[in-house]
Amino acid sequence: MVKVKMMNENLFAKLDNEFRALGELLKTRQDEKQSLLNEFDLELSRYKQGKLSENTLASSVKKSNLELAKLDKNIRDIMQKGLVLSKKMIGFIRDQKPIVYKVTESGVSGGGLKIKGKKKPIKKKAPVKKKVAIKKKVVKKKLK
Repeated sequence: MVKVKMMNENLFAKLDNEFRALGELLKTRQDEKQSLLNEFDLELSRYKQGKLSENTLASSVKKSNLELAKLDKNIRDIMQKGLVLSKKMIGFIRDQKPIVYKVTESGVSGGGLKIKGKKKPIKKKAPVKKKVAIKKKVVKKKLK
């Protein structure tokens, strides 16, 4: 009996859920970054109005830059995990390539790999030796 290739739906659903979770986490980190930038913008406007000292603003700048760097690193890590997971999903989808069958009155044909013939091994060529020219010194003898 001929069998059609079936997709493992549980595995695909698991990959899909992981991918969606990464997307939501990425969105959350981007929202955190935006709220941090908004908070700093408020502090900057308070400094310009004279309600905040320069030392306080400087410490806020340092703290905000550290937090932004952490968030950026986290976002890049999430993106990398998403790329790896998407490559797995693409590979899983490529594995679902259909097997070609044909139905005739005598039965079902196809489904196997066709072997065209025996492949001949590739012969390796011997490395070419370079000829090294040796310079000979010509010595002239004086006759007496």
